Amino acid sequence: MKKPGLKERIIQFVLKNNVKYPTTILFTFFLMGIIFWGGLNTAMEMSNTEEFCISCHEMKENVYQEYKKTIHYTNRTGVRATCPDCHVPREWVHKFVRKIRATNELFHKIVGSVNTPEKFNAKRIKLAGHVWKSMKETDSRECRNCHSIQSMNLGRQEKLSSVKHLRAMKNNMTCIDCHMGIAHTLPEDFDKDGKLHDFFEETNRPCNDCHKDMAWSGD
Repeated sequence: MKKPGLKERIIQFVLKNNVKYPTTILFTFFLMGIIFWGGLNTAMEMSNTEEFCISCHEMKENVYQEYKKTIHYTNRTGVRATCPDCHVPREWVHKFVRKIRATNELFHKIVGSVNTPEKFNAKRIKLAGHVWKSMKETDSRECRNCHSIQSMNLGRQEKLSSVKHLRAMKNNMTCIDCHMGIAHTLPEDFDKDGKLHDFFEETNRPCNDCHKDMAWSGD
């Protein structure tokens, strides 16, 4: 007769003792639940640090080097927005879903999809597109963990910034509509088909929003 495996022995033990020792059985499962839940949360938090994010050279040698040149990395107040602050939701359910989706990145790490600067730049537009789409769908949720346009004192901002933020409020825009390159270099062909440019023209968005070398007319 085949010897029962561990799973079968556990089931047999529970069925045999659930009447005789109900409190003990319930406490055991409760304790196992705490251990599982604690382990899951510990694993998620360990993978939710800047050090973890740049532990692979694909991130450390590419987008991380770009990010280090921005105001999110160093500024006069010393408040830094790290990788998970921008790319991982704070709410547990959304965070868990993001971690599950991130397993796809492990696959591409194994097969070497972006393990050289050339490969990374070739896929930059696709990778950026995924982030922009996600942020658009969540109304720039991670940006709003720190920034609230409703709480902005537009009178204390530079004139150009206040005009843009006022326009954003009136048109119900979200952060990523304008701040696509806030922490990383924009792909050279990010508007290859011209659709984004056409949309900006249709909505009368000033050219110098993107073309920084153009003078602002004040309109």
